[in-house]
Amino acid sequence: MSNGQWYPPEWPDRIRALAAGELVPVTPRRAATVLLLRDADTGPEVHMLRRRASMAFAGGAYAYPGGGVDPRDEQPVRWAGPPLEEWAARLGLDEPAQAQAVVCAAVRETFEEAGVLLAGETAGTVVGDTTGEDWERDRRALVAHELSFADFLDRRGLVLRSDLLGAWARWITPAFEQRRYDTWFFVAALPAGQRTRDVSGEADRTVWTRPADAAAGYDRGELTMMPPTIATLRALQPCGTAAEALAAAGKQDLAPVLAQARMEGDTLVLSWPGHDEFTKRVGNAAGDGAGSAS
Repeated sequence: MSNGQWYPPEWPDRIRALAAGELVPVTPRRAATVLLLRDADTGPEVHMLRRRASMAFAGGAYAYPGGGVDPRDEQPVRWAGPPLEEWAARLGLDEPAQAQAVVCAAVRETFEEAGVLLAGETAGTVVGDTTGEDWERDRRALVAHELSFADFLDRRGLVLRSDLLGAWARWITPAFEQRRYDTWFFVAALPAGQRTRDVSGEADRTVWTRPADAAAGYDRGELTMMPPTIATLRALQPCGTAAEALAAAGKQDLAPVLAQARMEGDTLVLSWPGHDEFTKRVGNAAGDGAGSAS
């Protein structure tokens, strides 16, 4: 592996099993992740965390705050920003409640994993410092599923600021993966007065970095990332400010990206449509999974 592309060693065998009808694909779980941005002298920086090596999915890989949709994310919630019908159309979902759940998960996970809250007392304000012990108690209760996000907002008299998010991309975990997610990627600017905190139990390191610097680390093989992570970093590079990224979000294609696998003779070819840089060719495809990947 010359770059930092995350490539589990069990994939070739699982791809063969799927092709042979011996593997039933897992239904993807809906998820949301947020590219949290802040402006610096050299351009916008994005907040990233490194998943603990012990994590079953993408251990050791750099990613953004995010996670799976909680069924309770569909509970009626105090809402500001575009109406749910508009969000459903943008996200490619049939039901407004489904769209709310995805957006709610994005905001909730950002608070759970980074301590940053995209909510305010009114539709035009955002909370300031969220580092006090009372905020930390609520954050831990959310992580432990002892508190729903709707109840959290109600108790504090806050509204979810969906207008602070811009939908950027949608990727679906390949059909041969054991853990599958249908993930929407959002961009958001770090609210004034708030700061990220290294509170994620799933990460062993957090960093603010320029997208170009993170991409360069990936290209050198120093930073491991999944395809959607490096793809979104590259797509962010032309944006000169966080505001530019939010403005550009409306022009991003949200057609889901799903990996495809095919055989070319004895070579297994794994590709992500529209993203040629991630194509993998695994030789000796009829063998036991020990063939070389390039």
